[in-house]
Amino acid sequence: MWRDLAPLGRDAASGGYRRYAWTPADTDCRAWFEQQAESRGLTHELDRNGNQWAWLGDPAAGDAVVTGSHLDSVPDGGAYDGPLGVVSSFAALDELRARGAEPTRPLAIVNFADEEGARFGLACVGSRLTAGQLTVEAAHKLTDGEGVTLPRAMEAAGHDPDGIGPDPERLSRIGAFVELHVEQGRALDLTGDPVGIASAIWPHGRWRYDFRGEANHAGTTRLADRRDPMLTYAETVVAARREAELTGALATFGKVSVEPNGVNAIPSLVRGWLDSRAADQETLDAVITGIEKAAREYADRHGVDLDVVRESFTPVVEFGHALRGELAAILGGDRHDRPVPVLGTGAGHDAGILSASIPTAMLFVRNPTGVSHSPAEFAAEDDCVAGVTALADVLEGLACR
Repeated sequence: MWRDLAPLGRDAASGGYRRYAWTPADTDCRAWFEQQAESRGLTHELDRNGNQWAWLGDPAAGDAVVTGSHLDSVPDGGAYDGPLGVVSSFAALDELRARGAEPTRPLAIVNFADEEGARFGLACVGSRLTAGQLTVEAAHKLTDGEGVTLPRAMEAAGHDPDGIGPDPERLSRIGAFVELHVEQGRALDLTGDPVGIASAIWPHGRWRYDFRGEANHAGTTRLADRRDPMLTYAETVVAARREAELTGALATFGKVSVEPNGVNAIPSLVRGWLDSRAADQETLDAVITGIEKAAREYADRHGVDLDVVRESFTPVVEFGHALRGELAAILGGDRHDRPVPVLGTGAGHDAGILSASIPTAMLFVRNPTGVSHSPAEFAAEDDCVAGVTALADVLEGLACR
C-alpha cells in the first residue's frame, strides 16, 4: 500500500507532496482509497462533503467504530501526515481478519477531504462541514490563490457541490472515531515509546495581517519618505517570536503575499498569515494580543495601515476520558509490556473537529526527528507496524466484543 501511494502527488524537485484538495493529485489519492476498499470487499461511499468511507457491515445499524485520517497535504509536505493513518487503518483491518476477529459493530475507514487547508486556507473542511462547524454560505466563499471557489473546484473534480453541509444523520451512526497519526513532535522519541494516546489538542487559529502602505520606486524614494509595509511586517514577525517565547506559546508567520511584488518597488500591500497555538486559551489570548499590539505600534510608526482578520479558530479539544480510558485499558493488556503514554499536541486534526459531536480518540506513532509538514518527515517501519498492531488491538477491543 505504501509503495502504491508514495508516488501520488509527489514533486520531483522538492521531494515533498502537493496533494491539494480537489486537484488531479487528490483525485489519484481518492482512486487509490477506493481501490483499497474494493479489494477488501468493503463498501465504498462518497458523502455529500466529499469524504470517502469504506464500510464493513451495515452503516445504518449504528454504533459504528470508525478509523482513518486524510490523504491531502500541505505544500511540499511529508509522506506520513495523514496517509499513515489511512494506510494503517486498512492494515489494521487486514490484521483483524488474520486474527479471525469477528466485528459485532459496523467498522469503517474514512478519508476526510481537505484536512490541511492548503488550497482554500481553512483546515478540516470536510469534517467541519459534516459536523456543522462550517456553514454552507462560508464554504461557498472559500477561494484559492487563483480565485477558484471551493464549489467550482469540487465540480471540476467531478463532485456535486450542491449537497454540501451538515450531516447529523451520518454522525449519529458513529459510536467511536479513532484516528492514528504520526506524532508531530518528539515526545514519544524522548520517552522511548513507539505509540502514544492523545490527551488534548491545544487551542489554535489562523490570523491574516494586511499591512497597507504606498508603492513607490525603490531607487528614488528616500527612506524617510517611505510608507513601507514590508518593514512593518518584518518587525511583526520578530515580535511574534518574542511574544511566543515570553508566553510559552507557538506563533509562526509561514505564508506571505506581496503587491506589486517587484524587486525594484516598495510594496503597497504585504499580507501575512499567522498561525498560533498554546496549551490553554488564556496563554493563546495573551500571545495574540501581544502580537497585534506590537504590529499596530510598528504600523503607526511607519505610516502603514493594518487590518487583522481571524480566519479560523479551534478551541482546546479535550478527548473524552471514557474512550481514552478504553484505549489505555486495551493497550495496557497482555500484548503490551508497559503503559502507553498519554500526551497533548499542538496540531489540529479531524478527530478534534468531530469530538464535539461523537466520542473521539487518537493514537500517535513515534516520529524520531519531530519534523513534520516537510519532506523530511519520517517514521521507522517498526514503529509503523507497532501503530498498526495498536490500532488493530483497539478496533478488536471496541468492535469485536
